[in-house]
Amino acid sequence: MATSTDKPGVAAPPPLLYGGAFVLVLVFRWFWPMPIFGHAVALWLGFALLVLGVGIAAWGIRTMQAAGTNVNPALPTTAIVASGPFRFSRNPLYLALTLLYLGLTLAFNTWWGIVVLVPVLIIMHRGVVLREERYLEQKFGETYRQYRSKVRRYL
Repeated sequence: MATSTDKPGVAAPPPLLYGGAFVLVLVFRWFWPMPIFGHAVALWLGFALLVLGVGIAAWGIRTMQAAGTNVNPALPTTAIVASGPFRFSRNPLYLALTLLYLGLTLAFNTWWGIVVLVPVLIIMHRGVVLREERYLEQKFGETYRQYRSKVRRYL
């Protein structure tokens, strides 16, 4: 049975972290645009990354729901999911969020997205991913260690 301590204790909800960071990017862009490419190139590349990110996110969410576990990292995990995109990465939903963020960065054509992404990735790694890994190892033990040994953390 899940208790109130049966959760990874992530530093912040990942979508909120990425979304808040992108709002900051838009504020910075307002004052100093810093374009990356010509507008048309950036827009199409951004759109491609957005489509890829949405596809991976949808696949990952469906896979977790089919396994009967929570998608929200603030809630208890009920199963180790090793199918779907979780065969290739232990964190495909976070990769999808990063692709969505990069797609928006290109669509809005600003280097600020890259600048702000660096601290976001550090917070994600230390405040979300590592905490989730400790939680999963404590909760699932050898089952999680075996999965971890076979599947890369990110790419």
